[in-house]
Amino acid sequence: MNGNGPSAPAGAADRPAGGRGRRTGEALGNARGSGSVAALTAGIRTALAELLPPGVTVTGVELEGPYVVVYTKQLDVVIAQPDLVRTVARRIRRRVIFRSDPEGRTEVAEAERRIREIVPVEAEIQELFFEPETGEVTIEVANPGLAIGRGGVVLAEVKSRIGWIPTVIRAPPIPSKTVTEVRTHLRNTFDERHAFLNRVGARIARETVEPTEWARTISLGGYREVGRSASLLSTPNAKILVDCGIHPSSDATPYFNAPELLPLDSLDAVVVTHAHLDHCGLVPVLLKYGYTGPVYCTAPTRDLMTLMLLDAIKVVRSEARKSLYDSSHVRDLVSRTIPLRWRESVDIAPDVRLTLFNAGHILGSSVCHFRVGNGEHDVAFSGDMKYERTWLFDSAENDLPPIETLVLESTYGGARNVQPSRRQASEAFTAFAAKVLGRQGRLVVPVFAVGRSQEMMLVLEKAMREGTIPRVPVYLDGMIFEATAIHTAYPEYLNSELRAQIFQQGDNPFLSDIFRRVDSSQMRSQILDAKEPCVVLATSGMMSGGPVMEYFRSWAGEEASALLFVGYQAEGTLGRRLQSGGSTVPVLSEGRSATVAVRMEISTIEGFSGHSDRNQLMNYVAAAQPRHVLVNHGEESRALDLAVGIRRRFGIDTHVPYNLEAYRVL
Repeated sequence: MNGNGPSAPAGAADRPAGGRGRRTGEALGNARGSGSVAALTAGIRTALAELLPPGVTVTGVELEGPYVVVYTKQLDVVIAQPDLVRTVARRIRRRVIFRSDPEGRTEVAEAERRIREIVPVEAEIQELFFEPETGEVTIEVANPGLAIGRGGVVLAEVKSRIGWIPTVIRAPPIPSKTVTEVRTHLRNTFDERHAFLNRVGARIARETVEPTEWARTISLGGYREVGRSASLLSTPNAKILVDCGIHPSSDATPYFNAPELLPLDSLDAVVVTHAHLDHCGLVPVLLKYGYTGPVYCTAPTRDLMTLMLLDAIKVVRSEARKSLYDSSHVRDLVSRTIPLRWRESVDIAPDVRLTLFNAGHILGSSVCHFRVGNGEHDVAFSGDMKYERTWLFDSAENDLPPIETLVLESTYGGARNVQPSRRQASEAFTAFAAKVLGRQGRLVVPVFAVGRSQEMMLVLEKAMREGTIPRVPVYLDGMIFEATAIHTAYPEYLNSELRAQIFQQGDNPFLSDIFRRVDSSQMRSQILDAKEPCVVLATSGMMSGGPVMEYFRSWAGEEASALLFVGYQAEGTLGRRLQSGGSTVPVLSEGRSATVAVRMEISTIEGFSGHSDRNQLMNYVAAAQPRHVLVNHGEESRALDLAVGIRRRFGIDTHVPYNLEAYRVL
């Protein structure tokens, strides 16, 4: 749950993955052809009348975003028959959700009072989150078993007395301000969001203009480079933008002036693969300049994206630059986001269906699979992907539906880009940290707030707990602590081992007393002035700004201290320059550029990247078995090298587009 918007209660089902026919019986087929939402919903009602058992009355049918929502006062009867729900989904060939009639729900304040009266105090209710659009209430508790009751008796009483569908979840061990604010915003904008979802549903259900006889991708950014990722997938009846990011080392943006992209309101959907700014950093700009449609991603991607975008505004303003968007556009983005779970298939345009799969890169990151037309062509965008199990996540999924065209990242696609295993990387990191701390130095690790920082926390906690490295303070500066809190709010997206640790009493590695959150400039100044050895995890990961610059500027001249890179450094960034051996570098200080002499040790440990290396990329292609591969998200030499390797090994048609190049996939 976790405020995911239109979620999937027991009364929900997908239509089958196969069979892209649009007819749902004669009545529904005729209604769809009319191009009228009223006629379409009437056709759905006719189909439901034939399928639902006597006594189950339909009080309303709505097209809500990619879902068909059916309201009934007999929801218990429906959800008690899962085969019935699946039959309805197959018949209407749409994602269908059954909900209780709003008139049967108790008013929120009274419902909250009754829940607290029924649920035992010992369950320790932490938060109640009501979702009017779904008719569900999430009950966050410290002890879920007590809130559910033996045989579900407590939960059943709650349900019977409030008319809402209750879901009990364990409260996250680290409260997240972002998750709470997102939930509150969605609740406060319910009426506007409901109207928006109705408009999206009507647009998806519109009559097609012509048969889906072609589809093509247009490279709008992130091709033969790393940064400003943006790809346009278009058919005769739809336009879908995949990602819209910033460039980490310049002011370059995706090609917003490409004629195929304009006007922005002609887009049917924006799909975000994950929450790193080079993939989502300019989505608010689309909303600012005229895009009024939905944004699809996973729920944790929505929350992390909100955190990252709001922080980006602060960073830009602290550097006396003007932001391309403001917080109002981020709030608008939250309202327009339609969260999807992995493997949940939904129509997002008249002739395009979307399914998200785990990409293994960061929390909630997704491989985006698009089924075009009636199954004429399947296109998948890998986004950033890790085809290996890590400390945090399971490996990227490889059992996708058949793929004709795969758009594949190539960050580490060069023939020599083979990385150590996670175990080898952890051992190298521990040895390096022990060396620096042993000589009383300070270790600075530039990290991305999302992904690498949490992995470094796990490695450090284990090493200090086992005594492999000295037990010193580990300072977390930037958005790291809040990003970690969001991770604990979505345990279902983590691997099973870490999930168990997080909820095991006294064993949550993220709550170790070695970690100190840097929450003020005064605290940062105290750390900078102190002489004791320590470890600092600070953003940004490519040293393109953020608090890491304060530590680097202050300690760069200390031979005992060290700067350790554990993630990719893009061309043109300060991180790449330091990696290449720069002994003096320009650093922005108080709005002015100053030259810093570097005497601290500079090192890089490979193996912690959230990107697949050359071997993993090749193995993923072998598993996916696409007919065509388009290579993106990589320096030109690496993208070309990967394309040649794929063509030679598999005999697959492989292409490395330039930005602004169009490629017909169907």
